[in-house]
Amino acid sequence: MPNTYSQIYIQIVFAVKGKQNLIPKDNREELHKYITGIVQNRGQKMLAIFCMQDHTHVFIGLQPSIAISDLVRDIKAGSSKFINDNKWMKGKFNWQEGFGAFSYSRSHIDNVVHYILNQQEHHKKKSFREEYIEFLTKYAIDYNEKYLFEWIE
Repeated sequence: MPNTYSQIYIQIVFAVKGKQNLIPKDNREELHKYITGIVQNRGQKMLAIFCMQDHTHVFIGLQPSIAISDLVRDIKAGSSKFINDNKWMKGKFNWQEGFGAFSYSRSHIDNVVHYILNQQEHHKKKSFREEYIEFLTKYAIDYNEKYLFEWIE
């Protein structure tokens, strides 16, 4: 019986909405586990995740059975509900609209995992805005500054 074979590695980046709605450091590991569960329940492979206070990086092995936008929608909706149900902050938590998705070859997996897991060190030198615009430039993605995330700086 024929099957579908693929090798698709995607880093997804998305941001928290609103300057006061930050991801609590104390709950980071719990959020990582919850988002990993969403990814795995959708039949995808989590390779690395790190949630900074204002944005999240997720690196996955993507099966062609799901659109990236559907997976990101499920991650954002599920994790927002999880954060709100657990009352991790005053007010309502939401993610900003939109996301970045960047593809990698198999030979880059270790470097991308290392990069994501070392976000705290990385952001001592570079803001999220600088990082995100660097991704867009590196991947030659045309963008309009007006439609990028609300920056928390």
